Amino acid sequence: MPTTSLPRRAARIAAVTALTAALTPLTGMPASGAAPMAPGDNGTLKIHTAPWDGVARTPFGDAIDEPRVCRFYLDAANFESVPNVTWNIVTQPNVPGGATLRGTLNLQPGGVGHTEDLNLPDGQYRLSWTFTGMTGAEREKTFTIDCRTSMTTPPPGPQGGPPAGGGGIARDEAFTTVAGAGVVGLAAVGGVIWFRLRRRTHGA
Repeated sequence: MPTTSLPRRAARIAAVTALTAALTPLTGMPASGAAPMAPGDNGTLKIHTAPWDGVARTPFGDAIDEPRVCRFYLDAANFESVPNVTWNIVTQPNVPGGATLRGTLNLQPGGVGHTEDLNLPDGQYRLSWTFTGMTGAEREKTFTIDCRTSMTTPPPGPQGGPPAGGGGIARDEAFTTVAGAGVVGLAAVGGVIWFRLRRRTHGA
């Protein structure tokens, strides 16, 4: 019975081991195309309400993000050591010649900051931002400018109901009631006068 020498068997085992290792993915390595996060990649620009027509400002640094505003400002957060962020606002969908705003926001230590108060015509817009060293494509979000519904105020005074305080009646209803009472009163007085005259005529 033929036998395989130890050196040849060892060589075959070594070859199989090497092939298996080559075909087994290495653990702990990043996936193809992935890149490590850069400082500021978790940063965001939030849409916040600015004061107008009696509406109060959303405080700087507030966690809220308001998708529908009138007058507004951009509030930056979590940009870490990034010194500044370039931002751009365009119509959504894009309208040739539509309203746009753009600028560079200088950040404070900790990656926070805010723009001045901003204005745009009513409509839908897309906000995007980028900064030097950012990983991947620019970040973006959409929001709506809507000053029409916010500026609509109800007319002063009660409409179609009784006066304040309750228990009142509408003017037409009050007139009808008073007029009716007057007619009844006149009829009663007239009846009394007629009865007295009739008694005098008959000598009673």
